[in-house]
Amino acid sequence: MKKLQGAHLRKPVTPDLLMTPSDQGDVDLDADFTADRGNWTGKLDFLLSCIGYCVGLGNVWRFPYRAYTNGGGAFLVPYFLMLAICGIPLFFLELSLGQFSSLGPLAVWKISPLFKGAGAAMLLIVGLVAIYYNMIIAYVLFYLFASLTSDLPWEHCGNWWNTDLCLEHRGSKNGNGALPLNLTSTVSPSEEYWSRYVLHIQGSRGIGSPGQIRWNLCLCLLLAWLIVFLCILKGVKSSGKVVYFTATFPYLILLMLLVRGVTLPGAWKGIQFYLTPQFHHLLSSKVWIEAALQIFYSLGVGFGGLLTFASYNTFHQNIYRDTFIVTLGNAITSILAGFAIFSVLGYMSQELGVPVDQVAKAGPGLAFVVYPQAMTMLPLSPFWSFLFFFMLLTLGLDSQFAFLETIVTAVADEFPYYLRPKKAVFSGLICVAMYLMGLVLTTDGGMYWLVLLDDYSASFGLMVVVITTCLAVTRVYGIQRFCRDIHMMLGFKPGLYFRACWLFLSPATLLALLVYSIVKYQPSEYGSYRFPAWAELLGILMGLLSCLMIPAGMLVAVLREEGSLWERLQQASRPAMDWGPSLEENRTGMYVATLAGSQSPKPLMVHMRKYGGITSFENTAIEVDREIAEEEESMM
Repeated sequence: MKKLQGAHLRKPVTPDLLMTPSDQGDVDLDADFTADRGNWTGKLDFLLSCIGYCVGLGNVWRFPYRAYTNGGGAFLVPYFLMLAICGIPLFFLELSLGQFSSLGPLAVWKISPLFKGAGAAMLLIVGLVAIYYNMIIAYVLFYLFASLTSDLPWEHCGNWWNTDLCLEHRGSKNGNGALPLNLTSTVSPSEEYWSRYVLHIQGSRGIGSPGQIRWNLCLCLLLAWLIVFLCILKGVKSSGKVVYFTATFPYLILLMLLVRGVTLPGAWKGIQFYLTPQFHHLLSSKVWIEAALQIFYSLGVGFGGLLTFASYNTFHQNIYRDTFIVTLGNAITSILAGFAIFSVLGYMSQELGVPVDQVAKAGPGLAFVVYPQAMTMLPLSPFWSFLFFFMLLTLGLDSQFAFLETIVTAVADEFPYYLRPKKAVFSGLICVAMYLMGLVLTTDGGMYWLVLLDDYSASFGLMVVVITTCLAVTRVYGIQRFCRDIHMMLGFKPGLYFRACWLFLSPATLLALLVYSIVKYQPSEYGSYRFPAWAELLGILMGLLSCLMIPAGMLVAVLREEGSLWERLQQASRPAMDWGPSLEENRTGMYVATLAGSQSPKPLMVHMRKYGGITSFENTAIEVDREIAEEEESMM
């Protein structure tokens, strides 16, 4: 090992013929670009960014509903088991890839250029998600501003948007004992406020005729994009500071809502309904699939956000510790959110005199209909409503930061000479483009388009991307080599648990999820509206497009190589010549040979591939790497 380090410390002279234009200048451009790329400015920036990215809207409006419909407390058994099999290993894998290479979702595929299409698929998925996710933030802003009043506008009927079916379901609070036995024939003011005033969905005949743009939603969406742009203006240097607030303040509000909720009369009914174990549900495959899906989507694996955040770490950041902090913290937050939500729903159930399952809903219906209705039953209802929507705003924003930072980082890493010096301008152009593409979501029928994007943009395509990533890293690049990279970075190799999950358990679980989602496919719908066949086809094509990026990327990679088809495949699947840690001081062992100016023939290979010529040194370079790797292993 000393011999190798000594060779690294000597400064070899590279012949002029082997020097690239960047080597010949007075400035080391590669070193400058690494510095210009940026890093987190504090030790907690990365951890809080990951927490803010993972802990999002799904923790509030998806996990509690899934828990009570899939066995209550018994749901926690498959939930934590799937967290161990899928969540933690895939989370750690994505962080390791980003931190080791200091590259975004596209450039990181120097690890195996054959699979660069998976990075392009990630960008397509995260781009589509970012468009509609910010629309949800716009809805939250709309309700946040509407809460700044003495009386909540969805508290009473009698407004221009209400119909004859509107009934103020306020229960015993007003002493109204003449409640109808069947509330299904009536509509609450909060539901009509959401559908008829906020969405103005009655102005659209369906997804094919969205109607007019709603100027108030259009302005809220503009404000949402402006906030996002200002927070990512300086990359992780600015967003890394914003998350100190957006990642921590929701916990304060959640704690306040939790304390207020559990002290309400009837809260125990909701909590009992939420957590009463029904172990017979564990015999159903649906419960296990639901648990895996919840873990998969709540941790944000495969979107590229984790990889992007880790790429701004220092090389020896303890991401092993951070993995367990974030993943377990995310799970605990989901459970606590369930207590806060269902305690209020239990109170609402008692006030209305109906079972809890008649007031509980999942998704936007919980955030924009049921919970706002519950707020109207509380003293100081505007205050609690404002807190709730402010919590949703902070939960959503840091996830949106991650989506935008992923796109900007990925493209800037591909074109560093042009985009890194103008990263702020590029970020602004991305925000403007996505705002314009999202304008269709502000129309009368915008909710139909949002549902279509939500159902298909990150469904089976995302699973295919994650399975491909897992197999490419462990099977093509090699599990031993990947573990050796982690050893170089963290000082230890991953144990049997991580290896078994990466090689078998995680891909098998994701494959089962993929098959299940295809077999149990159901057409999209919104309430009683059924999407037309062309819209379903458009959604399926949206999901397939991200999948097709992978074979398309393979085709491009193979065409760039020379030789027979098999030789091209072999060459395209090998790591690029400059794959490894971005800084010279972190390149040890086999990566010393890939440094600019090294005595290894690899600089000649890089030069020949860039500027044309023979590649006869390729086999020699591979042999050098093999000898160095064997020497390293013998010294351990």
